[in-house]
Amino acid sequence: MPQKDGKRGQGAAPGDEVGQKFHCDNCQANVTDGVRISCNECAEFDLCTTCFSRGIELGSHKNDHSYRVVTRHRFPIFTEDWSADEELLLIDGLRQFGMGNWKDAAENVGTKTKEECEQHYLDVFVGSDSWPLPAMDREFENKVARPTSDKRSRSATPGKVKVLSSQPSNHEIVGYMPGRLEFEFEHENEADQVVKDMVITEDDTAEELDLKQIVLRIYNGKLDRRLYRKSFIFDRDLLEYRKNQAAEKRRPKDERDLLNKVKVFARMQTREDFDQFSMGMLNEHALRQRIKQLQEWRRNGITTLEDGAQYEVERSQRLSRRATTQRDSVHLLERLQKIVASRTIRDSA
Repeated sequence: MPQKDGKRGQGAAPGDEVGQKFHCDNCQANVTDGVRISCNECAEFDLCTTCFSRGIELGSHKNDHSYRVVTRHRFPIFTEDWSADEELLLIDGLRQFGMGNWKDAAENVGTKTKEECEQHYLDVFVGSDSWPLPAMDREFENKVARPTSDKRSRSATPGKVKVLSSQPSNHEIVGYMPGRLEFEFEHENEADQVVKDMVITEDDTAEELDLKQIVLRIYNGKLDRRLYRKSFIFDRDLLEYRKNQAAEKRRPKDERDLLNKVKVFARMQTREDFDQFSMGMLNEHALRQRIKQLQEWRRNGITTLEDGAQYEVERSQRLSRRATTQRDSVHLLERLQKIVASRTIRDSA
């Protein structure tokens, strides 16, 4: 699972100021600098090689899902000092935060300054003869991108506090303008169109005045609902999207699923009540899981905690062997099918 302000991307070399990190969804091991197994059927689901070899299944993820093996791409493709991972992170950052937002794009890359990101984009993309595409036929002798000489000095320099401007594209929540505490598209955004040209004059009849008052009451009701939703967002710190998502990613998969289910009750409770309610649900879930485990131990004749711990270790080993056997069986079946198909074609010829 990718972690770093809730954004998905690739890792960088060990020792670099990594912009994106990946963690195993099962054991939470950091797999940024190694090999990870990414599921093709589950969104943002990654496993380390150890958990993958054990056939781990979490939530909707099954061990028979198709997958791909992902490693770091440290080789250069456009310039000698930019790796393929850094190129992908730069494009991903510009796509998320808007063209020209070099500060956030550099934070997304993690190993380059905003000046380097801007100059690299101008040189490789804007200055390319095949604009908007870069030159795709370059070849390099070195297999690993040459690091920037001042990278170590940049890592030791404390970052400056980011000053948000009131622009919809300069915030982690797209469309939010922090300087005005407003959104580019509000709740029932077309409500203002009904009253923008309304004029109350002395020539209006009683029926026309009543109709206009009804329209204004409806409009005020929409404004109240809009204000309530904005207040809810501010009160629950929902604008801290990266922080909230990073906190969620640190939780186990079953706890995240449970919290997502109880979020519908947030509007019915105060923030303190909902936090207490959520913690109570998590504690109940943990107790149920523990009771279920103890009952399983009892059914298998286990009476001590030491024997229970040994049982869990052996159980994991059995699941790992079973998953390995299933994969070997599938591969063998595929080979047999190919052999049968080839013989059928040969016999028919």
